[in-house]
Amino acid sequence: MMYTTQYMSPLGNMLLAADARGLTGAWFEGQTYFARSLDTQHQERETSVLTDTKRWLDLYFRGMQPDFVPPLHPIGSAFQQSVWEILLQIPYGHTTTYGEIARQIAQKQGISRMSAQAVGGAVGHNPISILIPCHRVVGVNGRLTGYAGGIEKKIQLLTLEKCDMHSFAVPK
Repeated sequence: MMYTTQYMSPLGNMLLAADARGLTGAWFEGQTYFARSLDTQHQERETSVLTDTKRWLDLYFRGMQPDFVPPLHPIGSAFQQSVWEILLQIPYGHTTTYGEIARQIAQKQGISRMSAQAVGGAVGHNPISILIPCHRVVGVNGRLTGYAGGIEKKIQLLTLEKCDMHSFAVPK
């Protein structure tokens, strides 16, 4: 069974979802793939995971780096899971590229190369916005691309984390 609650962030309302194992979703209303992994059988009810997630988000949106992470249970393919594990390793206030993640996946799998586009697809389908920091992934040469919540939110999240954005290219 999945449980849901709402969270009003400074960037807009978010839907949070959790099951018995952990947080399964954190979506901005209207974002691409909104609530895609949400079980059709769900109840709106506060759980300890959802309460902890709200506390984490409160700290984050105050410009602080939370010193804990609620239990996470993102639902996706083995490839998506491997990409999301790498996203969790990107430090607060820093960025990496799709190409760098592809290089890391290729190295782990013992293959010569991995598609950055395939990585981009997995990053884009991340069901747990912010906590699994897909907003910290940028394109080649610092090009700001591909955030399911919208480029403006991506910029606001990176700004909140005090990322050095002087070399980033913002799409028109």
